[in-house]
Amino acid sequence: QVQLVYSGGGLVQAGGSLRLSCAASGRTFSMGWFRQAPGKEREFVAALTWTGTSTYYADSVKGRFTVSRDNAKNTVYLQMNSLKPEDTAVYYCNLVKIPSMTPQWDYWGQGTQVTVSS
Repeated sequence: QVQLVYSGGGLVQAGGSLRLSCAASGRTFSMGWFRQAPGKEREFVAALTWTGTSTYYADSVKGRFTVSRDNAKNTVYLQMNSLKPEDTAVYYCNLVKIPSMTPQWDYWGQGTQVTVSS
């Protein structure tokens, strides 16, 4: 079973920045970030291909978030700038099928909490 280790979440004021990390065991291909706010469905945030040459973003984060990866470390990152209170959620990573952005693993791990105060 895949193992996912998250880091980088926390509490930040609106306008601030955070950088999330997700280290996955085993081989990864296209990877994505998702988030789930309280009382809401989990939603797609960003994704990138194995080479990192193609990236994809939800409209709500475009221009503020940047997804990247280090394949030597089997780690994907999410740099989040200009954070807004509506970005508050638990963030998760998963293997994705592009272009549908459908998550491929049943296991999500504990995720990492991001809380943005106004």
